[in-house]
Amino acid sequence: MDNPAKNDFPILDQLRNRWSPRAFSSRPVPPESLASLLEAARWAPSTYNSQPWRFIIAVRKQNQAQYDCAFACLNEWNQGWAGPAPVLMFVVAKMQFENGKDNLHASYDAGQAVASLTVQATTLGLFVHQMAGISHADVTKTYALPDGFAPVCGVAIGYPGDVDSLDSELKGKELAERERKPLAEIAFSGSWGQTAAL
Repeated sequence: MDNPAKNDFPILDQLRNRWSPRAFSSRPVPPESLASLLEAARWAPSTYNSQPWRFIIAVRKQNQAQYDCAFACLNEWNQGWAGPAPVLMFVVAKMQFENGKDNLHASYDAGQAVASLTVQATTLGLFVHQMAGISHADVTKTYALPDGFAPVCGVAIGYPGDVDSLDSELKGKELAERERKPLAEIAFSGSWGQTAAL
């Protein structure tokens, strides 16, 4: 299902066509495609090239038990729609630099890595839905995260599925027109709230 952005200025097709569906097909993601997504993430920019991101991946086709463990770390709301997605992933950030000092940009950099991953996914006909609704404690415990590493988000990856498989509330969200704040509300120049001249 297509749901392109209604952009006001030209942007890349991969950005225009990127969106976060909840209706996923159970069709497996080819290993080479998953590898391409992770390679795109690997080459994201980061503070001092610290590359603080780590990814914990559960692929249903490879190991159902591992997939079930990942699924159990999602909150109830996300469990309500994410089950068909063939790949679940957790993004984890290393919160200190190698010298032991706090990396205040670790989560930001991890987000940049996932942004690169989503662009690559769109290029391959895949979709990514990032989830704040995870149990950080469960992710930390289930995967024995070392000290200094913190969960950032969950991610569902796969091909689009049948919208009619969703309940009425989720179906409404799926079919709703995509919206963003206008540039006048987010791009300033000179002083706060003064719209940038574009």
